[in-house]
Amino acid sequence: MPTFGSWQKSSYCGQGDSCIHIAATPTAIHLTESADPTGAVLTTTPAAFATLLTALKQQPAPEDSETNTPVRLRSADTVVTTDHRKWRAFVLGVQAGEFDHFTHTSK
Repeated sequence: MPTFGSWQKSSYCGQGDSCIHIAATPTAIHLTESADPTGAVLTTTPAAFATLLTALKQQPAPEDSETNTPVRLRSADTVVTTDHRKWRAFVLGVQAGEFDHFTHTSK
């Protein structure tokens, strides 16, 4: 996993499970899927990440699913791929406020 400081995953991910991980630098938020063989890292601004968190908090969490259908997070030039189980764990963490501090990075 690329080095951007300390990576955090949702507490809803099992111990040792691969999941969506979030890290911050002073001006950017980075998202990756620890099991993504491409090692893709999506980079966004704290404001855009805050918008994502707000949208995810306003919707019900996805249903628990055993499907392996991919979930793709896209930016203009990056695709991070995960699955529905890991996406659900991330959304539950978002709804619990576990990633709110990433929207307040220092400048």
